[in-house]
Amino acid sequence: MAGSTDNSVWIDAPFDVVWKITNDLRNWPSLFTEYASIDVLEEEGNTATFRLTMVPDPDGSIWSWVSKRTWDKAGKRAAAHRVETGPFEYMKIYWDYAEENGGTRMRWQQEFAVKPEAPFDLASITDRINKNTKIQMAVIKEKVEQAAAA
Repeated sequence: MAGSTDNSVWIDAPFDVVWKITNDLRNWPSLFTEYASIDVLEEEGNTATFRLTMVPDPDGSIWSWVSKRTWDKAGKRAAAHRVETGPFEYMKIYWDYAEENGGTRMRWQQEFAVKPEAPFDLASITDRINKNTKIQMAVIKEKVEQAAAA
């Protein structure tokens, strides 16, 4: 069974600033609170393959996976999918940006399916993704707005 999430945040900053900061992969451990490290494995044109490692969960588990991300600045979209899917059959995320009211709306849509042997079910992971996305978007909003004001 497949799941999806759809979340957005309005950021009081121009599109170019939001795009540059949120697509700077090497800075993601500073931009997100959930990522401990990122290793860019390959870059070719507007596509990068990278390993993300999360900060440990409360129970001490550390999650890591390889993803591939492609940028389309003219189309105001970045699309990614997990190469190493772990507990997911697949995981895709689309970042869309829209200029709105003098700022930028950043939207994340995720599509995924959970493997039968995953340590969580579809409902619980959907809830977790939605909750965590709101936290991360709030952090990113604050950091991008501070950078834009500086």
